[in-house]
Amino acid sequence: MTMIADTSLHPSFDTTAVPATPGAAGDIAAVGRRGQPAVTAFAATVLTLGVAWLASVSGWRFAALWIVGALLGVALYHAAFGFTHGFRVLFTERRSAHVRAQMLLLGTTVLLFYPLLAAGGVLGQPVRGFVFPAGLEVALGAFLFGIGMQLGGGCASGTLYTAGGGSTRMLVTLASFIAGATLATFTFEHWHVLPSLPPIGAVQTLGLAPALAGTLAILGLVWWGAARAERARHGKIEPIFPRPADRASWIKGPWPFAWAALAIAVLELATLLIAGRPWGITQAFALWGSHAVDRLGLDDPTFWAFWEEPTRADALLRPLSADITTVMDLGLIVGALLAAGLAGRFAPTLRVPLPHLLAAVVGGLLLGFGAIMATGCNISAYVSGIASGSLHGWLWIAAALPGNYVGTRLRPLFRLGA
Repeated sequence: MTMIADTSLHPSFDTTAVPATPGAAGDIAAVGRRGQPAVTAFAATVLTLGVAWLASVSGWRFAALWIVGALLGVALYHAAFGFTHGFRVLFTERRSAHVRAQMLLLGTTVLLFYPLLAAGGVLGQPVRGFVFPAGLEVALGAFLFGIGMQLGGGCASGTLYTAGGGSTRMLVTLASFIAGATLATFTFEHWHVLPSLPPIGAVQTLGLAPALAGTLAILGLVWWGAARAERARHGKIEPIFPRPADRASWIKGPWPFAWAALAIAVLELATLLIAGRPWGITQAFALWGSHAVDRLGLDDPTFWAFWEEPTRADALLRPLSADITTVMDLGLIVGALLAAGLAGRFAPTLRVPLPHLLAAVVGGLLLGFGAIMATGCNISAYVSGIASGSLHGWLWIAAALPGNYVGTRLRPLFRLGA
């Protein structure tokens, strides 16, 4: 299928981790085929035990969110649905399939979210969007995050699903991501002073119909502009919907981008209905790092200014099994592992060049620090922010795109390919 183009992110085509030598891909495929039943069985067992355990200790909502996270991992892995590669090929090659898939994801999620956010609840269940202040912190953090995407090799969702799918380099990015987020929480009082606007939500400010029409018009314009740029360069545009000649399997993949975009939008809706708020990823990284600092006796995070805000303090003090974001993040990793096993592509390798490891460390630190500073990542700020009608979501992507461009120009310093 031509839709799987994100070769730098998909573990089965991890060009940053496997030397480009003749026969290397075949060797990896052979190793992968031999171990896939065990990988699949292990992931399925962890997924099942996780459901049972969470239901017993935290309740059915957390068990359900564990499943939603796992399904997100399957969708992301099977379509190699990455934001990082999509932005890069748009800049360097004028390829737009990834970006048009993002517009499909955003447009569908907006259609699902806006009426519910306007109503304020569903069947007695309150729901709220991610509507946060938009200011210099968001802009600077998103810019740093954008650089980190290109050096680290993935965004927040991309880092999780590729790490779960067996990419060794992305495990380094993930560890550095956590370290960067922890550093941002530790230094919060030193940078949390930049000016910002109050939270502004389109649904609350404009009303449902004008907000919906305006948002869809902007997304449609981006779709048209990206497609026009690709057609001008290549004479045609790469399809994101399946064609008659394509062979795609819901179980084994690969998926066309449109399948993943629509699946993620539906799973975003499931998250909103079950958790009462949209999908997020990165605050869990700060939480994990802060717990590690505490367990190692390095410091007491309860005295850090970041964790003094009441809802954050509650998150720090309760068990990780009762943290929605943690449950969904870990579920996503397990889901990606399951998808890799089903696809016959789980084949991690330790042969990662030193420059690529350095890029993973630097990129991960920028990702973590930038995400905390920007009040979110490509999921919680960009996708969930825009789906919530928040101005800060639009500011996030406006600042992250220049960051991605800078990161793309820095990649050769670490011997990273296109």
